[in-house]
Amino acid sequence: MELLTNPLSLLIILPAAAGLALLAVPREKTSALKGISLSAAILVFLVSLKLYAGFEPASAAMQFQLDKPWLPGYGVSYALGVDGISLLMIMLTAFLMPLALLASFSYIKEAQRAYYICLMFLEASMIGVFAALDIFVFYLFWEGMLIPMYFLIGVWGGPRRVYAALKFFIYTMAGSVLMLAGILWIVSAHHAASGVWTFSMPALYAGALTREAQFWLFSAFALAFAVKVPLFPFHTWLPDAHVEAPTAGSVLLAGVLLKMGVYGYLRLAVPLFPQAALIFAPWLAGLGVVGVIYGSLVAWSQRDMKKMVAYSSVAHLGIVMLGIMSFEPSAVAGAVLEMANHGLSTGALFLLVGILYERRHTRMIEDYGGLAKVMPGFAAVFMIVTLSSVGLPGLNGFVGEVLVLFGSFKVYPWLAGAAVSGVILSAVYMLGMYQQVVFGPLRHTENKVLPDLNAREWLYLLPILAFIVLIGVWPGPFIKRIMPAANSYIALSRQAAPAAAAVEALK
Repeated sequence: MELLTNPLSLLIILPAAAGLALLAVPREKTSALKGISLSAAILVFLVSLKLYAGFEPASAAMQFQLDKPWLPGYGVSYALGVDGISLLMIMLTAFLMPLALLASFSYIKEAQRAYYICLMFLEASMIGVFAALDIFVFYLFWEGMLIPMYFLIGVWGGPRRVYAALKFFIYTMAGSVLMLAGILWIVSAHHAASGVWTFSMPALYAGALTREAQFWLFSAFALAFAVKVPLFPFHTWLPDAHVEAPTAGSVLLAGVLLKMGVYGYLRLAVPLFPQAALIFAPWLAGLGVVGVIYGSLVAWSQRDMKKMVAYSSVAHLGIVMLGIMSFEPSAVAGAVLEMANHGLSTGALFLLVGILYERRHTRMIEDYGGLAKVMPGFAAVFMIVTLSSVGLPGLNGFVGEVLVLFGSFKVYPWLAGAAVSGVILSAVYMLGMYQQVVFGPLRHTENKVLPDLNAREWLYLLPILAFIVLIGVWPGPFIKRIMPAANSYIALSRQAAPAAAAVEALK
């Protein structure tokens, strides 16, 4: 019974149960398929609001914990818990799913039952990753998420969908195999030292590994998570996946799935292997900054709006990696907030590009121009989201980036200074794209009859706009909940002030 009363468990069970219920709905009953999926997603979001309301913001401890023995002979438990970091990621997942579903209602025409089943199981797996406190359960949800996303891209994607889906699956699966090998190694090492089998994350945090073992284990975990972030140069699967995925797939891929890689560093790689993390941190932060500059420059050269937004994600996630590898409280808290902010602004950008694609079946910048004359509502929303993405003060994108840059400057001043160039470049390519699409003359006859946003589109865009403004002007409640968990992450890494060691490592 506790499985149904614990809110974290309920957040996983509800979408999974909805996915199973959809199997009993005839394929031709499209209204029922949409209604069940949307109702389940809204219910999940309401439960997440209860989670937020009952969360104690001053505590760094795991809250709403559930620990049920699953394979007791091997020390595996269905263990769940939430802190300020995972709370924000669960809230983001629960918030984006109903919006992604609403955006799918007019776009998906074929195999609708299978499509909504994939989305429901995808949501259950994503929330499970953020809630798991058992490393075996974490891995199951991590791998389980790959299957529905593979089908979302491969079945309902664009012309090169099979290639993009296979590339996504192979890249992420290769990284996951390394992580699995690392999990088996660390669990076996803990058993050899203590005589007890356990997959509990808190228990494994306390384990003692040699410096050499930490080096190799951190390498395995870090590579698996670097692929998912995606950290340069492991990012090449991302543009193809984004371009070919349906709109909802792109929203969830950018909004949630990429954050799982960063979350893996926060929850597993650094706390489990702190000595190795100290050695690798400046190099991972450096790769993050390379990704900021590289992603921005490549985004600037794109003519496909969706591919431009995809490469901008490489740049934004590079800033996040700089923050979490600084091991400085404000930088870590800003990085976590930036993860949520990126999910909102980039998710909204993909929704807006999807709206244009549904109307014109093209994403090329040169095929538009002058849309403000015929789609003033769209132009206004597009402007707010674009300014959020470039980090305009007063909107959500500014808060996280500034905290990361201020905090990381104390540790890596040269890297933080270089990362500022990415902020400047993002304004160049995003505002340039907006100007070419929205302003100027109506060069193409087809654009003169484009309809403005309809009621359904306003319904899924307005909530995102509300949070873009809310976080921008009142970030305190979110930072208040993140900060204790950020401090706990730094304490678990046993490197609360790594500046001197990081500088030495760079020499």
